Amino acid sequence: MNTRYIIVLVTAKDKKEAEKISRGLLEAKLIACANIIEGVQSLFWWQGKIDSSQEVLLVTKTKKILFKKIIALVKSLHSYQTPEIIALPIVAGSKDYLKWIDENCHPERRSS
Repeated sequence: MNTRYIIVLVTAKDKKEAEKISRGLLEAKLIACANIIEGVQSLFWWQGKIDSSQEVLLVTKTKKILFKKIIALVKSLHSYQTPEIIALPIVAGSKDYLKWIDENCHPERRSS
């Protein structure tokens, strides 16, 4: 099983915040790609009761080794007290796509 690559899911309050977080992660070279999905209806426990909210979902592709840095950056850009930042393993993928992730996730090499 290939667990070198992950998909990181992050919910945000709106498209503007999702774009801000996505751009921050891309500029830091922590992710290769972010998909923004609008119109997500979330139901969740918050402060002892069930709550709900319209949210936007970010689906990002990256390397597992970068996850801690992703958490730190998302928290610094996010408006939520406890943002959703979860990772799922990519168990398989096309060789070319996984190579593309490798080529585009290098936090030490920032874009000019």
